[in-house]
Amino acid sequence: MEEILQRYEGRGRDALLPILWDVQTAEGYIGPDAVHAISHLLHVPEADIYGVITFYTLFSDQPTDDMVVRVCTDPVCALEGADYLCHMLPAEATTCLGMCDHAPAVLVSRKGFGEKAYGRVYGVYNMLAHSQRFSHIGGDPLILLDGIHGSEAQSLVEYGDYEALRHALFNLTPDAVIQTVKDAGLIGRGGAAFPTAIKWAGARQAGLAAGVEPYLVGNGDESEPGTFKDSALMAQRPHLLIEGMLLCAYAIGATQGYLFIRGEYPEAQWRIDEALRETEAANLIGDHILGSDFSFQIEIRRGAGAYICGEETALFEAIEGKRGYPRIKPPYPTTAGLFGKPTVVNNIETLCAVPGIVQHGAVWFRQWGTEKSPGTKLVSVSGHVQKPGVYEITPGITLREVLDRFCGGLVGNLKAVLMGGAAGTFLTPDEIDVRLTFEDLRAIGGSFGSGAIVVFSDTVDLRDVMLRLARFFQHESCGKCFPCQLGTQRQMEILERSWTPYPGDRERLIDIGRTMTESSLCGLGQTAGSAVMSALAKWEELSR
Repeated sequence: MEEILQRYEGRGRDALLPILWDVQTAEGYIGPDAVHAISHLLHVPEADIYGVITFYTLFSDQPTDDMVVRVCTDPVCALEGADYLCHMLPAEATTCLGMCDHAPAVLVSRKGFGEKAYGRVYGVYNMLAHSQRFSHIGGDPLILLDGIHGSEAQSLVEYGDYEALRHALFNLTPDAVIQTVKDAGLIGRGGAAFPTAIKWAGARQAGLAAGVEPYLVGNGDESEPGTFKDSALMAQRPHLLIEGMLLCAYAIGATQGYLFIRGEYPEAQWRIDEALRETEAANLIGDHILGSDFSFQIEIRRGAGAYICGEETALFEAIEGKRGYPRIKPPYPTTAGLFGKPTVVNNIETLCAVPGIVQHGAVWFRQWGTEKSPGTKLVSVSGHVQKPGVYEITPGITLREVLDRFCGGLVGNLKAVLMGGAAGTFLTPDEIDVRLTFEDLRAIGGSFGSGAIVVFSDTVDLRDVMLRLARFFQHESCGKCFPCQLGTQRQMEILERSWTPYPGDRERLIDIGRTMTESSLCGLGQTAGSAVMSALAKWEELSR
């Protein structure tokens, strides 16, 4: 404990998550003595520390066994027998682990060692024999996924010498970088599809007006069932991500950035740590990068099991050492974000698209996709397909083409596709010829979201799928706003009796869903009923 405390001497509350992780890993839990010592070191009330510990799933304030096993029981893992696995090991049921293409997935926490993820686990010996997180990679063309071979991360030598960064530092002004990104039409790849350049320009202008340096935050808290594309980028192309962050920082005038990685992705953190050491040794990060006037540092923050932290303002609260509650907007992050300063928050895939745009130009990027959905896009495909994995597509390709051409076809007869992840909408077999663009999916009442595609055959009871989605949102609701807190609970309770429903249950679910959509504080509650309402609208038998 003394060694851990010494590492954080002189730090403030923003060091709370890192120090809690160090204690949790060493001791298996965070006990009263540790809380007392941390309180004195960081000058944070003990009650606040307990509030943070109990907010995050992966932290514990009570003694645990030397090994804690958590089994994902969300929809895709459930298809592969996760419930049985929970009883057989034995293990704790948990929400999505970001390994939907390696279902059933398990996360093992070992005292003194930390976490390790295991995929396709069907028994204890299988689990202990090997670890598998890395996805099947494919697509056409391969831009973001170029250079991924096997399960290893690209080294700096394999990646290259950061040509896009060199070009920007010595040939482009920050405003020129922003203009290039604007001309390329890059929109956020995290689900909201907000124009990236507008966000960058807003933060830069707010920083200049206030005389402060903006912050940059890379959002790697990919925690929604069906979504695992950012895991592949962080774990296998860490230098592409780092270069993207450097280019964004140069454009907005930031000297400090944070990369927030979900707690269930320990491998991604290890590999990015190594990549940062490589870049520092090559003077590609730190002070006066490549002899220029540009300086930038990246600090990693590891989440601890809270889907809500994928919401940008809840992410700020987590980095600042607090419970991950979303903030009321306005003010918006571009004017008052992390530590009250102008802040840009970008999804991992969005940042990884930037180096190619800066190096090759806007026209190069727009050769793929459509006018409103330019560039390539990553999709995460799981469920009843022959080859689940992460695929790079050209927006405009149909969903049927993706399933047949890249995923090797279906397993069984198609019943439904959940498009856009747990917060997305269902498509019927008659709708899979839709073009995968933000505008085409929106036109049929669907959602592209972050690019998650979950396929279900006709062997699946959609009532069970809806119930598991409802349990996910009920578990992950932070409880700050009443519509989401109560709505996710009631949605789950009604779906628990969906095999013997009460009269009027369909109308109750629709009313709850609409209320959450229209009244919730953040995107979690606003989309918590989307999948359920779309299923009720498309399959009449679910209402009986």
